[in-house]
Amino acid sequence: MAKRMIFITGGCRSGKSRFALHYANEHYSKKIFLATSEILDDEMARRVENHKRMRGPEWRTIEEPVEIVETIRQSGEGGAVILLDCITLWLSNLLIKWNDATRIMEEVDRLAKGLQESPASFIIVSNEVGMGIVPADPLGRRFRDLSGMANQKIAEVADTVVFMVSGISLFLKGGT
Repeated sequence: MAKRMIFITGGCRSGKSRFALHYANEHYSKKIFLATSEILDDEMARRVENHKRMRGPEWRTIEEPVEIVETIRQSGEGGAVILLDCITLWLSNLLIKWNDATRIMEEVDRLAKGLQESPASFIIVSNEVGMGIVPADPLGRRFRDLSGMANQKIAEVADTVVFMVSGISLFLKGGT
């Protein structure tokens, strides 16, 4: 299969990860799951274990909460797919680490370039957080704004953009 870049966005529990896993399992034999979450409590540990079981043993899992651009450079190979789940957790990790919107958006630019330069295919998952109420605090508004700008940047370089609503995929860009 030729190199593809699919960007999947939508609300929480909209079916993004399920759609991404199904697509990867249907179209690729070499599969890498790049997880950006950090296990900080028991509930998150249970979620991570559940996700690993759902993926199955044919997936190679890489857990990297911050340095995903370098991880992609080291892990991307032709014929493989990297499922990056998810951009919004990664942005949250960067915001906690740096608290600098300019630096974070520079890293998003580096990611967009790295996605294009890698020989691997990509399925990128991100939450759409800009469709709800305006957050009451400055940090929440900064996160919402960064998420929206990052999603636009990734959608721009993606071949296909899918918006998930209630488990239904709506193709916004590219084919089905």
